[in-house]
Amino acid sequence: MNGLSPFRLGLIVTVLGLVLDQASKLWLLLGVRLAETGPIPLAPFAELRLIWNYGISYGFFQAESDVGRWALFAFSIVASVALTVWMAKAESRLLAVSLGLVVGGAIGNAIDRAWWGAVIDFAHLFLPDRSRSWYVFNLADVWIVVGVAGLLYDSLVSGPKDATKSGSS
Repeated sequence: MNGLSPFRLGLIVTVLGLVLDQASKLWLLLGVRLAETGPIPLAPFAELRLIWNYGISYGFFQAESDVGRWALFAFSIVASVALTVWMAKAESRLLAVSLGLVVGGAIGNAIDRAWWGAVIDFAHLFLPDRSRSWYVFNLADVWIVVGVAGLLYDSLVSGPKDATKSGSS
């Protein structure tokens, strides 16, 4: 992967993230049949549990109507295109990979909205005594969170570009 441009690397990450996200959801829905089987314990603090999320991350902005569903879909696509344009201009691999993760996650959740009417969430974490519970999420959500963390790290490490070095004044 040494000869890959940051943009190509970012695109590979986008496609891999999207494929893993969609494959995990289809496997749980159609293979494991999580809707019929109910929650599946994995550990004292984790289970697979099917949740249909009509909103965005953590269930914010619930949009159960078709107008809301398609508005969130359109927003995801517009954001993905804008982030892909940014990725095409990325000079660092970290920036491109981070953007690729966010784009792959956003497209994965957009596909869910278009196909199923809601985002498929399935990973549930909680304290062993169940006194505290984390939101139910999916791989696309993980990609988005890790991608945003990478963007924050990249912005802190790289810092603002020096205008005198770029020829601007």
